[in-house]
Amino acid sequence: MKHPLFRRVLATTLVTSALLCALPSQAKEWKSITIATEGSYEPWNITLPGGKLSGFEPELMTNLCERMKISCKLVVQNWDGMIAGMQAGKYDVIMDAIVITPERRQVIDFTVPYAATPASFITTKDGNVLPKGTGADNIVRLHDDPKEIAPAIASLKAALKGKTIGIASGTVYTPFIDKYFKDVATVREYSASADAILDLQAERIDAVFDDVTFANSILSKPENKDLQLSGPQLGGPIWGEGEALGIRKSDGDLKAKLDEAIKAALADGTVKKLSEKWFKTNVTP
Repeated sequence: MKHPLFRRVLATTLVTSALLCALPSQAKEWKSITIATEGSYEPWNITLPGGKLSGFEPELMTNLCERMKISCKLVVQNWDGMIAGMQAGKYDVIMDAIVITPERRQVIDFTVPYAATPASFITTKDGNVLPKGTGADNIVRLHDDPKEIAPAIASLKAALKGKTIGIASGTVYTPFIDKYFKDVATVREYSASADAILDLQAERIDAVFDDVTFANSILSKPENKDLQLSGPQLGGPIWGEGEALGIRKSDGDLKAKLDEAIKAALADGTVKKLSEKWFKTNVTP
């Protein structure tokens, strides 16, 4: 929501390298495309036994490609190098719960959003770090305004003082945690959200901050029965316009095809149906 998000935001070095790697504009007929995904950000994208990719996004991508009458190939790519890899021509589209942000728009282009989700803290049930969340009714909508955010998270900061917070690196949530919690807590970054969850269970950290859909997927597993959503869910424009597919700025013709397919999938209820299947809630923007 990992991964951020957003979920995901870019470091200055990544922006610079991606700009340097950008390919010149080329008109293409787009009979086939290659899509990169992390394959480990449940339930957005999952690698099943045997290596097959599944989840909300791979199923949605299959539907979009059928609408566009384009052959699609999914490949797995670590998040940290995903944008640079696309700019270098290794694949054409990135699909990994990527939130549209102004910083990313400087480097790549986006389709229209197909989802919009809140984020929350995950803790152990016996850690008593934060009060247990109250689900969908406990969503605090925020804009990117420190005067609005500071009072909304004051109780969270007080509870997490002296604690260690885990966060997936390069997500849309990473700068938020760094900006508002690094003065009271230790922030530990991970290459993948799943790694942060493992350290939480091993009691090496006290809380993880991530996308609520990812959290709900993790909490649904029997081996994670000791974990819980804690505190309010934080949502709204603070995380950007929503999750979308990332494409190169030079590929405006591909963007137009993808936009048309996503709008059709939203209009006929396909996105809502897949959302309720994988997230147990409607995340349509």
